[in-house]
Amino acid sequence: MIHSEEFLALAHDAKSQVKECDVAEARERVAGGAALIDVREDNEFEAGHAAGAKHMSRGIIERDIVQTFPDKDTELVLYCGGGYRSALSAVNLQKMGYTNVISMDGGWAAWQESGAPVE
Repeated sequence: MIHSEEFLALAHDAKSQVKECDVAEARERVAGGAALIDVREDNEFEAGHAAGAKHMSRGIIERDIVQTFPDKDTELVLYCGGGYRSALSAVNLQKMGYTNVISMDGGWAAWQESGAPVE
């Protein structure tokens, strides 16, 4: 995917404001009770996603997160296609008061490449 300079500037700024992890750490966190959230679009999620991931696309996550995870200390690991949209979403969740949000660097591409389980 080719991204515009403007999008990359936003994404890099977001990445500087959030905690990130790699796939191995994401899997450890999920095994320890963290929620894994796929923020990609519906068609991306339906084509395949990380095993056990909850789908909350960037278009709705801010709207639905409080009803789904009312405890703002819940550990949330977000991922997207490559790690940019999840960082942007993580920034917004932090602004909403969520204290334990992590963006998975490399996203779905890294998850698949690692051989982690998919659905």
